[in-house]
Parts: sequence; structure tokens; C-alpha cells
Amino acid sequence: MASGEVKEDKYRTHMYGEAEKNTKWVYGVPPNYDVVNKLFEEGRTKIWPTGSLEEKVQNLVKTWEMEMFHKKSTEDYKTVDPNKYTVSINDSLRCYNPAEETADSSHRAFTTTFPRGFAVEILHVYSGPPVIVYKFRHWGYMEGPFKGHAPTGEMVQFIGMSIFELDEQEKIVKVQFFYDRGELLGGLLKGSSSSDSGILEDGASTCPLMKKTG
Repeated sequence: MASGEVKEDKYRTHMYGEAEKNTKWVYGVPPNYDVVNKLFEEGRTKIWPTGSLEEKVQNLVKTWEMEMFHKKSTEDYKTVDPNKYTVSINDSLRCYNPAEETADSSHRAFTTTFPRGFAVEILHVYSGPPVIVYKFRHWGYMEGPFKGHAPTGEMVQFIGMSIFELDEQEKIVKVQFFYDRGELLGGLLKGSSSSDSGILEDGASTCPLMKKTG
């Protein structure tokens, strides 16, 4: 859901203001995170002090995700250097490909499964910039179908680790995620299934951080 009326976000920067007046948005306007922010605030297990390293890392992660999947042009990115940027999931390295990562069909599939979004919180920060190492938790409620599996209404969550490497300009140049895909799929495959085709091929390799997260 997106709205042109919201002029700020509690946890994300680089969405509004003079610096973003010419930003090209995937859906025409900046995204509205009100629903997933509510999910985050109701379900988080940590409330970090204002200005703490943990809060800064948490907001960076949320802002990074927003830019990756809602800004149409790499020229509008403020958190990353798209010329150097790489991302890997469980050591499977990929160079950044905007056309692939923002595939609308994939985005819509995940937002259908989690209509309130898939919230993220930082559980622990092990080191600060330029190499940020942190532990995260993702969660949401499966209130929509997933690849032929009926919705359960239950919480689906998993915990993982991530590393963000920043350059001298404090731009992200490398992202690594480590998590157990089975922990995520276990919750998604609970519902009764009309078809098992394509689940592992398409679903298991997809990082929810590449979807509608909070």
C-alpha cells in the first residue's frame, strides 16, 4: 500500500523531502509502511534506546530494504553504492540486478501471503561500521496463500545473521545473509496444499528481506 499523504516514516529515511522530490518510485509514490510498522511495534522483543547503535542499524536495514525494492532508479539510492554492491544468501553470491530483485510477480506473491507485511527487528549488534554484524528476527502472519498452500493465520518467523560492509562514504557495498530456509518454509507449508509444484524451486531460495519487510 502506498500513499502520497504520509510525509515521514518512523524507521526509514530517504523517502520524503527535497532530496527525494525527483525520485522515481516503482509504484509511482513512496511506500506506506504504517501497517507493517504496527506489526513491528506490537511484536518486537527489543526496544532500543534512541541514538543507540542497535537503533541505527535497525533503521539502516529498514531503509536499505525500502530503497532496494521501491526506488526504480539506482541513481536515487542513498544507502548503497550500486556500482560496487553485491548480496549473498547463505554464501550464494549474486551481483546486484535491479530487474531481477524487484520482480513484481515475486513481490506480489509474498505480500499476498503476508498482507500485513513481514516485520524485522535487530536482536543483537556484534560490531559497528564499517563492518556491521547483527542478528535479526523476521516474523509475520500467514493470512494469505503461499504457492498452493492455504493460509493458516499463524505466525511465521525465523532468526538469522547478516553482515553489512560499508565504504568510506558509509555506503553499503556488500550484504550477506545467513539463515535456515527450512525454518521459514516450515511455517509456510503448514496449510493444506492444492499443489506441491514449484515450492522448493521458487520459495526456498528467496530471502524475505527481498520482499515487503518492516
